[in-house]
Amino acid sequence: MSSPVYFATAKQNRLRAEETLPAKLDLILEKLDIKSRVKDKSVAIKMHLGGNIGYSTIHPVFVRRLVKAIKEGGGRPFLTDTAGACETAHERGYSHDTIGCPILPCAGPTEKYYKSFKKSFLQMTEWQIGGTLLDADFLIDFAHAKGHPTCGYGGVFKNIALGAMTGTTRSALHDTMHQNRYWFEDKVLDEATRKAIMDACPMGALVPDKEHPEKLHRHWEPCIQCKECVDAAPEGAITVEPQNFDAFQEACAIGVSFVLDNFKPDRMVFINMVTDVTPVCDCFGFTGLPILPDIGIFAGNDICAVEQATLDELGKYEIIAENVPLSMRLQPGEGLHPFQVLHGHYKNPYKVIEFGAKYGCGDPNYKIVDVMPLYEPEAGKADDMTISAADL
Repeated sequence: MSSPVYFATAKQNRLRAEETLPAKLDLILEKLDIKSRVKDKSVAIKMHLGGNIGYSTIHPVFVRRLVKAIKEGGGRPFLTDTAGACETAHERGYSHDTIGCPILPCAGPTEKYYKSFKKSFLQMTEWQIGGTLLDADFLIDFAHAKGHPTCGYGGVFKNIALGAMTGTTRSALHDTMHQNRYWFEDKVLDEATRKAIMDACPMGALVPDKEHPEKLHRHWEPCIQCKECVDAAPEGAITVEPQNFDAFQEACAIGVSFVLDNFKPDRMVFINMVTDVTPVCDCFGFTGLPILPDIGIFAGNDICAVEQATLDELGKYEIIAENVPLSMRLQPGEGLHPFQVLHGHYKNPYKVIEFGAKYGCGDPNYKIVDVMPLYEPEAGKADDMTISAADL
């Protein structure tokens, strides 16, 4: 059964403030009936607040409008993210004064306030999820859609899967990628061959293992799965397989399922802001040029549907090659999503949705509801571009 995903295009019919994205966000919130749903409830707005000198996270203008709507409905909103991001959020424009509500770390300032969820998956047995987030009555997952070097893409799933966890769990999630063996040291007995294999990687993703120098360690983020290391190695010495990359996305989906199970189905909303689509995650602490065009906003009550709709629309475009950092190497191929072209074929952004459905997070089937469709202007009728002194 398909669920509605409300969409607001970044394009405008006319040069009017009411046709820009902040005003269209208001229309989406009306469609979602936010005000009546949050009455007398504590509302956690989970965002990625970025780091360092990054400036492509969701602009405070949008956050303030969301906070305003929640307050008008009688809700008690607060913004939440990791402790480190919350501590420096004011440096990127997020404060009580600018957004209108408190900013609270998901697991407290020292990440000691969390609830533990148990499940065996590869080496993981526990997910530590921020207690501040889980204590809320209502969850709004407000995500910035962008590329991600670990899994190709980050949106509403990753915003919760990593940002709602403690540092211990975030580290364990990344370690899942090392659980399927990819280096077989018995096939390579000399240092010269190991060096030749490392040198074959155009991205510098292979390094000696810190604890066992006779082994090689792969940094998964820069790996583009070109398999030049495999070609340079003795047969069977090193592999590049999808399951290493899929492991991270499945572990993320498991964590998200724990979070969603904490809230009643009618007390969750998911929003993807698809502007400033940069090559890597906001946690890198800087902003690169956009590698895909600004699309707009996708929102709904089903996390899988919202993520699917977002990726489907982004998949209609090609990577803006001239905006890609010179250190990156595109990997084109037939039928690939743009994020796979950017980060490698095995970093399939749809995988987290597949695993999310597997663990009961939602259903990827959706129906787009455009809150302000585009139309052809009347022939010969120019837009009014005059500005009076009263407007200034």
